[in-house]
Amino acid sequence: MIGFCVALGNVWRFPYICQRNGGGAFLIPFIVCLVLCGLPLVFLEIALGQFSGMSPSHVWSLCPLMKGIGIGMVIICVGSAVYLNVICGWAMYYAISSFSSVLPWTNCNNTWNTDTCVAGVEALHHRLTGEYNATSDWVNKSYSFNTTDFSSTTYSSEDLHNQYRTAAEEFWHYKALGISKGIDEIGSIKWEMALCLLASWFLIFICAVKGVRSVGKAVYVTATLPYVILTVLLIRGLTLPGGTDGAVFYFTPNFSKLLEVQVWLEACLQVFYSLGPAWGCIITMSSYTKFNTNCLRNAIVCTFLCEGTSMYAGLVVFTILGYMSHEASVPITEVVSSGPGLGFVIYPEALAQLPLPQLWSFIFFVMIILLAMDSLFSQVETFMTAILDEYHSLVKWRIPIAAVYCLVSFLVGLVMTTQGGIYVFQLVDWYIVALFITFVALLECIMVSWLYGIDRFSGDIQLMIGRPAPLFFKITWCYITPAMLLMTMVFTFAQYKSPTYGEYVYPYYSTVIGWIIASLPLMPVIIMMFLAIYRGKGGVFQRIKMSLKPDDTWGPSEPSHRTEYIKKHRRSSTLKSAFKSSISWKG
Repeated sequence: MIGFCVALGNVWRFPYICQRNGGGAFLIPFIVCLVLCGLPLVFLEIALGQFSGMSPSHVWSLCPLMKGIGIGMVIICVGSAVYLNVICGWAMYYAISSFSSVLPWTNCNNTWNTDTCVAGVEALHHRLTGEYNATSDWVNKSYSFNTTDFSSTTYSSEDLHNQYRTAAEEFWHYKALGISKGIDEIGSIKWEMALCLLASWFLIFICAVKGVRSVGKAVYVTATLPYVILTVLLIRGLTLPGGTDGAVFYFTPNFSKLLEVQVWLEACLQVFYSLGPAWGCIITMSSYTKFNTNCLRNAIVCTFLCEGTSMYAGLVVFTILGYMSHEASVPITEVVSSGPGLGFVIYPEALAQLPLPQLWSFIFFVMIILLAMDSLFSQVETFMTAILDEYHSLVKWRIPIAAVYCLVSFLVGLVMTTQGGIYVFQLVDWYIVALFITFVALLECIMVSWLYGIDRFSGDIQLMIGRPAPLFFKITWCYITPAMLLMTMVFTFAQYKSPTYGEYVYPYYSTVIGWIIASLPLMPVIIMMFLAIYRGKGGVFQRIKMSLKPDDTWGPSEPSHRTEYIKKHRRSSTLKSAFKSSISWKG
């Protein structure tokens, strides 16, 4: 679970969000949202998975009307695994390229470079300020620009924005991606990227082939090594000129930002997306734990370790950004970026300035690979568990099924290794969880607290750990967390913008495709609702009422408790009592 929760967003999104929303002051709303929204959702999903021992596609037998949620979770995992592994492929390509005697993104003497390439430390200044001094030595003078005398003139980014690119930008766009002009021009497959993607899927297959037994061994390395790498990078960053300035800037609060509603909503979004509830992976992993494991302790440890990693990674990133700021003589606020731009352009530029740049670059990209693979293990296992839980006779065919799944995912992902693949990647990343995740998390709270019954769920927890759910979690599950999720949904739609990649604006038809992608995981929810009502008995109202109550398959995974549990709740469980228990608790 820790391997799944600690992912790329902790390293390349949190520092950007933190700086944009008040620096150290952002930690206040972040921690508040973590406690009131993140922790309750993680505890809820861990408890559900551990109690039932079921995968996401079956755990919603506690409310048959919403069984489609589990199928939607599996779709999300399958879809996101395809494009997430592309990042592994990119990182693997960069890691291999780090073995060059001269890092290929540090100079402009390569076949893919253009006449407008700039390199060296001053290239950082160019990238961050948009100012270009034509007489400076850092312009690659081996090219003829066919221009008049520049007379030491400094040009603004408005005049020359499209004229100059840093060596790292050109390596990323022209060598690694071979980027086309837009999504309309898919172009040919970049075979070196395709081979890296194939190698990445092969590693996933090897590690996940035997389920949690093999994944559990793999994550001892993949989930712990990033902390070692982050620590090494932190020590190195603090010893660089400007590194301590970056750390001080990271912790320096701007309390005026706390008065802005958007800061609190972005804190909630960051907590929500970095922890990963409603993806189904937390339910899958917890379904393998022993029935009497302390799920409350596990939820607290996972939550605070995950977001503690965000804060720690933010410190590491800001020491390097402080160094970049010092070298380029620009404010740190001009340096901060997020996403692939940070991982494959800005960071390589910064690491290239260190002694032994090949070593530091290789270490960094290995860390990117490990962070992505930890999440991929859980997503692949969520799919496999859903299939094998549905069709028990296929358990003996687990290895061939895993091989076919990885092969098909690789073939689908090939479109993202084409010259126009980055546009496809950005489109999928932009939309795939746009509607589903927050909506499903909201439904989880409503189903468990108001339909299943907060007292009954608390009793289930007591059956596992010997104590009921603390009052704090009852209040958050019923009221606070749903309210925060509802506000997050509204904020997400209010802030919606059409997808872009740099200055490229997607055509209208691609936006339509994006919303179709966003709606795919929601379709099973609607279909299964109709099927649950259709298969019921009695009038329509009676069918709906029965589909809101747990079916015969719901109960504790521990056989010694199951018979007595089912008898007890068949006698006493009603929707009315469940609803009342969410308004007034029994102690």
